[in-house]
Amino acid sequence: MPTDPAVPAHVDVLIVGAGLSGIGAACHLQAECPGKTYAVLESRGAIGGTWDLFRYPGIRSDSDMFTLGYAFRPWKDSKSIADGASIRRYIEDTATEYGVQDRIRFHHQVVSAAWSSDDARWTVTAHRTDTGETVQLTCSWLSVCSGYYRYDEGFRPRFDGEERFAGQLVHPQHWPEDLDVTGKRVVVIGSGATAVTLVPSLADDAEHVTMLQRTPSYILSLPGRDPLAQALRSRLPATVAYPIVRWKNVLFSTAFYQFSRRWPAAARRVIRRLTQRQLPDIDVDTHFKPPYNPWDQRLCLVPDGDLFRTLRAGKASIATDRIAGFTEKGIALESGEHLDADVVVTATGLNLLPMGGMSLTVDGDPVDVSATVSYKGMMLSGVPNFALVIGYTNASWTLKADLVNRYVCRLINHLDENNYVSATPVAPPEGGDEPFLDLSSGYVQRSLGNLPKQGSRKPWKLHQNYLRDVALMRKGPLDDEGMTFQRAGTGRRAA
Repeated sequence: MPTDPAVPAHVDVLIVGAGLSGIGAACHLQAECPGKTYAVLESRGAIGGTWDLFRYPGIRSDSDMFTLGYAFRPWKDSKSIADGASIRRYIEDTATEYGVQDRIRFHHQVVSAAWSSDDARWTVTAHRTDTGETVQLTCSWLSVCSGYYRYDEGFRPRFDGEERFAGQLVHPQHWPEDLDVTGKRVVVIGSGATAVTLVPSLADDAEHVTMLQRTPSYILSLPGRDPLAQALRSRLPATVAYPIVRWKNVLFSTAFYQFSRRWPAAARRVIRRLTQRQLPDIDVDTHFKPPYNPWDQRLCLVPDGDLFRTLRAGKASIATDRIAGFTEKGIALESGEHLDADVVVTATGLNLLPMGGMSLTVDGDPVDVSATVSYKGMMLSGVPNFALVIGYTNASWTLKADLVNRYVCRLINHLDENNYVSATPVAPPEGGDEPFLDLSSGYVQRSLGNLPKQGSRKPWKLHQNYLRDVALMRKGPLDDEGMTFQRAGTGRRAA
């Protein structure tokens, strides 16, 4: 099997994915483990991950950029809720500034990784998406930073009679570059972050946009530019102002999440009152009253209330109903209403694909990820020298990614300092049967069976709480009851 001459045959650390998490992992590794060699494998031909993949109109962050940005590199743009192109540039500029760009090997899709305890290393097999070749390389530590979205296809249910529709059907994950909605009637199916982003973005050009939802979502308006950041930037250096705003946003979002989970009825009232102020002439209880509590699913953010402003202006409308079927001219609803459409956008969700679909083996035995128990939300029981970066579901992805990537650096240094060759998590004695992600969203529920389990207590319990995780990940012990360490020649499996 050939090796790629551009990639060293062996590196100390191999990072899979050149998106927000992977570039961050490389930067942390350079700063905290400066003697380690590494490479980044990216299946696509560009940096950015999710922010390079999604190109639909209005694509933007659903977290503020002071927490979605890296802790080590201030976000200097004026926008707090940023568009996809700005985020992509931020990731690219970070890779260039920190010299990571030269360590990335594009068009390398990792298909499998095999751990050998005798050699204390991973053998990673990748498919070259540009040449069709298969290449192999080895590493002592493997960090998978590929996120959890399936990149080749989104979730797309089939609708009765859709073949009769004479217009154009589009999924946001595969947005046509030449699609022009000027003067057209557009129906956006969905009520999540993608739908609430698309509706105001399409409304300026389209004749009319209708957001068709089966179930409403909680939607909150946030300032597109952070007032505190604007005030501090004129008085303080960016390296001082940035962490102040970052911690302000962390504390606010954490407090609101805790408030929502502890007093859901009160949180529902607060959100309803805020929505009613934005939409005094719209039936809020029909279109903006979900049947679940806040943060059972992720809240949708709209910068400066752009969705609400578009609805008030009459450029868009909301229909809360079920689809009976497609017709030649649009969509028939179960209520008997018909939505005329020239373009239908199926913002119906995403598919999850843990580890980008790669398979793992440990000493020849296949790893069933769903049978493992996660350790600190970042490692898998029985799998040595392996980290999986999954961000928060109730806060910025990068907050958790930064914690995980820094923890990996601590762990690698700990191995060297104590003459260990590997670190292997073990499952708790009582096992683990709690879901890895605590959200009722469809894209999560469809994929829970492929994800690891959680334990009921730390270090096997994934906290959705940045403040608690800072203490656990930055200062907590590396040698705890969930972790074992191995020296060379001490056996094929962890004790």
